[in-house]
Amino acid sequence: MGFWDLIVPVPDTGDVRPIAKLWELAWNDERIFCTIYRNDRGFQLRLESATTVLLTESVELQPRTFARTRALRASLKRRGWRDS
Repeated sequence: MGFWDLIVPVPDTGDVRPIAKLWELAWNDERIFCTIYRNDRGFQLRLESATTVLLTESVELQPRTFARTRALRASLKRRGWRDS
């Protein structure tokens, strides 16, 4: 069983367009991306792999949003993920 076998994909919620990739981390051959998307209802933050959306959340482009993404990145790096 691999890492991605443990993940349940989040269903796609319609027409979304990526506007910014905030960061990318790697663990062995796996990659995850933290990306901001825009849809008709506003902005979405997504944590995703090349094939799976791991987490999606509606956000406002406020400093606290970016502070949370930095904290998530730091937490993942403490667990062995590295900059890609």
